[in-house]
Amino acid sequence: MIKNLLGLKELSAEDITAILDDADKLKRDVLLSGSKKSNLLSGKGIITLFYENSTRTRVSFEMASKYLGATAANMSSSGSSVAKGETLIDTAKTLEAMKTDVIIIRHSMSGAPHLVAKHVNSSIVNAGDGMNEHPTQALLDMMTMREKKGDIKGLKVAIIGDVKHSRVARSNIYGLKKLGAEVVLAGPSTLLPKRLEDMGVKVHTDVEKAVEGADVVMGLRIQLERQKKGLFPSVREYNKYFGVDSRRMKLAKPDAILMHPGPVNRGVELNPDIIDGPQSVINEQVTNGVCVRMAVLNMVVSGKRYQS
Repeated sequence: MIKNLLGLKELSAEDITAILDDADKLKRDVLLSGSKKSNLLSGKGIITLFYENSTRTRVSFEMASKYLGATAANMSSSGSSVAKGETLIDTAKTLEAMKTDVIIIRHSMSGAPHLVAKHVNSSIVNAGDGMNEHPTQALLDMMTMREKKGDIKGLKVAIIGDVKHSRVARSNIYGLKKLGAEVVLAGPSTLLPKRLEDMGVKVHTDVEKAVEGADVVMGLRIQLERQKKGLFPSVREYNKYFGVDSRRMKLAKPDAILMHPGPVNRGVELNPDIIDGPQSVINEQVTNGVCVRMAVLNMVVSGKRYQS
C-alpha cells in the first residue's frame, strides 16, 4: 500500500484500481449510510496546508477526514507564519511536531509535496502542485466514469481547454492511460504543450474532431491567473472556437457524459445549457471527491485496504 499520494505518475494501474474500489465501498458504507460516520481514522490528526485558494478540494478533504472520525484542521498561508517568512519545510516540520498523521498540501510550486515528503515522516497527500498534478481530482473523475460507464478500458475521453496550465489534465492522462482509455486533447495551439503525443494521447486544435464519438467530454477551466496575456484573443473568442455547447456535445456518443473539475467559467469552457443538462455529471464528481479522499486518507494512514 501507499504511504504518500504525490501523483498518479508514480502509481500502478493496480494501485489506482484499489483506491477506486475502496472509494466505491466507502460511498456505500459511509457517505450514503445516513449517519455519515465511521471510526476508521479515530485518533488520527489531519491538516490541510493550502498555499492556494480552494473550495472543493479543501472542504472535500476536511469532510472526508471528519466522516472517518479523524481530527481535522485547516491552515492557509495567508493566516499563518508563512506570511512572516517561514519556509515550506519548516512549516511542515512544525505541523509534524504536533503529531499530525497526514499533511495535505496544495502549492503553486510543482514538486512541493515531493519535497516535503523527503523531510517529514507524516504521510503527504498532494492536493495540487503548480502545473504538475492533482491526483485526487483525476481519481474522482475516474470513479465517476466507472459509475456511469462500468469500465474505463476502451473509453474515448476528450479533454478540452487549457491543457498547458492544467494539473488536472496531467493526472487524468496518467491515470486514464494506465487503465486503458483513449485520451484525446484539444484546445488552442497556445494552450497545448509541446510533445504531448509522447504521453500516448492524440492532440487536436479542432474541438469537434476531438469530441466526435467520445464517451466522456471534459472541459478544463481557463486559468487566467496562471497565464500571460495573448494566449487567446478574448474569452468570447475562446468560447466561440473552443467552448463546448449542445451542438458540439451532439458529436459525442448519445450516452456521453459531460465533466468539469470546477469551478466552471459559465459561457467560456462550457455553455450553461449543457452544464445543467442531463449529460452533466459535474455535481456527482464533487460527491465522489469526498469518497475518493476518504479512500486515500484511509490507505495512507492505515496502510491497508478498506474492509466493509
